[in-house]
Amino acid sequence: MRAFAGNTYDDYYETPMSEFPLPGKALLWLAAIVCGFFTKLLWPWTIEDSQKLWNDKHGRVIVGNHVSMLEPVAMLVSMRMHGIPCRPIYKSEFDKVPLAKWLFSRLGAIPVERGTADVKCLRRAERALKRGECILIYPEGTRIRTDDQPVEIHGGFALMARMGKTDVQPTAVVGARDISPKGKFFKRIFCRVFLKAGDCITFDEMTATGRKAQCEEMERVTMERVYALRDELRAEHPGKS
Repeated sequence: MRAFAGNTYDDYYETPMSEFPLPGKALLWLAAIVCGFFTKLLWPWTIEDSQKLWNDKHGRVIVGNHVSMLEPVAMLVSMRMHGIPCRPIYKSEFDKVPLAKWLFSRLGAIPVERGTADVKCLRRAERALKRGECILIYPEGTRIRTDDQPVEIHGGFALMARMGKTDVQPTAVVGARDISPKGKFFKRIFCRVFLKAGDCITFDEMTATGRKAQCEEMERVTMERVYALRDELRAEHPGKS
């Protein structure tokens, strides 16, 4: 890939992030610095057990609960600042906005067509994982604003990990829900937000046999540990949800 050479979106989805053109790399660092500064200022966030993210350099699928737009920003900023390439999976509906599609591609994001067996997304994730890049995904698919909101877990992340011959790492967040309370138009500022990283889960831990059954078990176990991490954060920081 060359700078200002008319690279396609597929080039950005398929090329290692380390080989992005220099302007693209500069954009990644600029976005991390600016977003990190302003989000930390407006909604001070911290990642507990962050060494589990930063000290692990191998590609893996990182999974979390989703309550706001802050937690993916915090995760991507943290990974970028520690030199770990991380590609978020985002719903392809955003591609209807040309600027969003352009920006997401330069940030290394990979689109997925929800509700379909998006083989193209799976293959792109597989190749990224085998290159040592991480995949960031929020299986709840939409922001969960209340505990009684119905949650539909979108599968596929375990298959990505299996195809990429790697692990799944659970994470969780609390406090970010306070930024934009349900039914309120204006966002709150200075809300403290806490994230937590868990240990990687390997397919060797699965008891099921067969690819499909192992993937189903991996997705169930992963989400159980995501919610367990969330509950630990709630216990450590009363009042945060």
